[in-house]
Amino acid sequence: MTVQTHGAGGRTGIGMTSARTRERLVQRLRAQGIADPQVLDQIRNVPRHLFVDEALATRAYEDTALPIGYGQTISQPYVVARMTEALLEGTAPRKVLEIGTGCGYQTAVLSPLVKFLYTIERISPLLERARLRFKELRLRNVNLRHGDGFKGWVAHAPYDGILMAAAPLQIPQALFAQLGPGGRLIAPVGPEGRQHLVRITRRGDDFHTETLGLVSFVPLLKGIT
Repeated sequence: MTVQTHGAGGRTGIGMTSARTRERLVQRLRAQGIADPQVLDQIRNVPRHLFVDEALATRAYEDTALPIGYGQTISQPYVVARMTEALLEGTAPRKVLEIGTGCGYQTAVLSPLVKFLYTIERISPLLERARLRFKELRLRNVNLRHGDGFKGWVAHAPYDGILMAAAPLQIPQALFAQLGPGGRLIAPVGPEGRQHLVRITRRGDDFHTETLGLVSFVPLLKGIT
């Protein structure tokens, strides 16, 4: 069985989008501990091959990060699933801020699971490419901004959840301020080669931190380009 997926310059589903290939990825993630059925369904259904260069499309459903240009990567599916699951655990957030749109794959996985999704990307060509993908996939609850992730997006704060797709050495204070009561912030933190995925939950004026495991992300950089 092959799922025909049109778009991205006319790419259609041959091999790289087969239901069997996607199901193998889902089974692998389940074996690694991803249990939320909504998250697994999104990994199964979002056409990851549309978010990578055509030359890499046959590797789109491998559980690995892949280059997307400009020194950035599309995150490993396990990490996308783990971060999404950690964000949704407990009361599902209605309004979420994503720092680092990149190619838009994490955004596409998260979009149907929340009410409002705001996403910031500092590299303009990546943002515009993601915008086209979201239009193709008819993701209507995603709001995009070309901006500096260190500053967040004050206009729509507070957020029930903040998800960071690039690693700061420390969480920017601006993001703590934009996290609402009971809100959860999911982020890789630390220098390259020594990053930990953390979940920070706001309880009044206190912030409770849990460490979820080791990860490898590109660093969060200041400014826009």
